[in-house]
Amino acid sequence: QVQLVESGGGLVQAGGSLRLSCTASGRTFSIDAMGWYRQAPGKQRELVASITRDGSTNYADSFKGRFTISKDSAKNTVYLQMDSLKPEDTAVYYCAAGRVVQPSDYWGQGTQVSVSF
Repeated sequence: QVQLVESGGGLVQAGGSLRLSCTASGRTFSIDAMGWYRQAPGKQRELVASITRDGSTNYADSFKGRFTISKDSAKNTVYLQMDSLKPEDTAVYYCAAGRVVQPSDYWGQGTQVSVSF
């Protein structure tokens, strides 16, 4: 099993930035990719970005340019730097891990990001 713990969510004004962190523990050797998804109220969960073990990144088109995913392999931690935040970015952000580019085998508990006008 793999456990994922997110942190870094919160309330920010439009135009501001936040950095989310997700640390994996347990059978981390079984993970080939980690990523971030988000779910806004009344909407389906959607992929934001993912990163593979070798550092290759994958972004949903909507987030290219404003969000940046990175990792610290030594800490088993993935980050999501979110800049130029908009009120429509308000959502619960989930960390995920797995064996494919859009990982979904393991999930964190989610962290709330709220962007005010």
